[in-house]
Amino acid sequence: MTEETIQLELDDSGLAPGLPAPENPRDQVQDVPYRPVEFRDDDLPTALARCSAWLRQAQEWLGEPLDVLAIHLDYDDRQGSPYYDVKLLCNEEDLAGVPIAIRNKK
Repeated sequence: MTEETIQLELDDSGLAPGLPAPENPRDQVQDVPYRPVEFRDDDLPTALARCSAWLRQAQEWLGEPLDVLAIHLDYDDRQGSPYYDVKLLCNEEDLAGVPIAIRNKK
């Protein structure tokens, strides 16, 4: 059995440069094995709408459904913080563009 090596172009945070970034400054891609992509807002429907829009863009970029392990909803009641915190726990290989690299290699 031979192992194939796939060369990935990643930024300093381990993400593919072409991965769409969440547009709102309150939203972010975090750094863990199943990486949380976070959407924060005082209005839950707005946070969910941004989450949905980003998921559609990321899946279009990836060319297949994004592997999402879980959706986590939390709140932050500290003064000055957005109240709702919606997180998609996404496969880091998808966020790094591994399926794209595999397709391009063929």
